[in-house]
Amino acid sequence: MPSDAEQSTGHGVMSFTSGGAARVLAGACRRAGLDSGGARLLRFGENALFRLAAHPVVVRIARSAEYLDAVRGEIRVSRWLTRTGFPVTRVIEDLEQPMVVDGRPVTFWHLIEEGDRKPTYGELGAVLRDLHALSPPDSLALRPYPALGRTDRRIAAAVGIPEDDRAFLRKRAQELRERVASLRFESRKCAVHGDAHVQNLMVDRTGQVILIDLERFSFDHPEWDLMVTATEHYSLGWQTMEQYGAFVGAYGRDLGGWPGFPTLRALQEFKMTTWLMQNVAENAETAEEYARRISSLRNEDEPRAWKPG
Repeated sequence: MPSDAEQSTGHGVMSFTSGGAARVLAGACRRAGLDSGGARLLRFGENALFRLAAHPVVVRIARSAEYLDAVRGEIRVSRWLTRTGFPVTRVIEDLEQPMVVDGRPVTFWHLIEEGDRKPTYGELGAVLRDLHALSPPDSLALRPYPALGRTDRRIAAAVGIPEDDRAFLRKRAQELRERVASLRFESRKCAVHGDAHVQNLMVDRTGQVILIDLERFSFDHPEWDLMVTATEHYSLGWQTMEQYGAFVGAYGRDLGGWPGFPTLRALQEFKMTTWLMQNVAENAETAEEYARRISSLRNEDEPRAWKPG
């Protein structure tokens, strides 16, 4: 029988639960010679992130072996950015990386001791400006940005959603593929983070702003990074005018005026909904927020009263 971390969804995909991730954590730490006792779950989304109590280490657990190539790429990118002096999350070098436990890729990262403030949108714009100016080496073998990402897998694996939602999301995914294929970019390709929102920055105790979560790092057009904050602003109202103005001022461009932005905005809303959908079985609050988001996708004129999460 599969473990709690690997319960079948009935759609040929094994689910991923926070309890199952905790068991993977324990096994990975035993192999690494680390104490997992008292570990705290920091985030449960595309990955499970745990902070170890006994060591200054964060352990990242991916959902399945399908993520292994992305995890390996994340490690390579971290090492490259570290060598260039770019402020980035750093992998622990004296441990096996990545480790696979019960079919889940596991990586170990230096704990970033947070300071007394959160990063600003102006800092996000500045980090992206500096990142997009870098020329990644061919040895990184970066792929193009995966516009639909893992949405097909998410839709297949989702537990606790109506089958009508599943059918709707599959149809919407195909529509978005067609719209994305018709986009015409004028910008040059560059290093792209791939999930560039302010929550993927941290400020350490020295005040340094550090970029984290590198698994979608790509070589592609910078619009893929700018669409995240632009969507949060224009669709969701998650920033004040001053905050968004600081982001645009630091980066030097407002994506909202680009003809392709409506397509990127629709794509980002879709991805945000399917990301949350992965965890509807975890608690009622997540299920309620998913219901709000899927209703908005079905009704384009409905206000996006979404909650961050």
